[in-house]
Amino acid sequence: MAKIKVKKVKSAINRTLRQKRILESLGLRKIGQVVEHDATSSILGMVSKVNHLVSVEEIK
Repeated sequence: MAKIKVKKVKSAINRTLRQKRILESLGLRKIGQVVEHDATSSILGMVSKVNHLVSVEEIK
């Protein structure tokens, strides 16, 4: 299964509660923090909802 690296690049201040909870569920708390996840449909869906706050990189 493919893996992705997700990095938080913008703050969640003045964002909706839904977007804040998505960031928490991805494991992102601080700006600059990086987490790795499997590229499942649920993870990719969460990333697409907060794509303006994170950067995504595929790991090979």
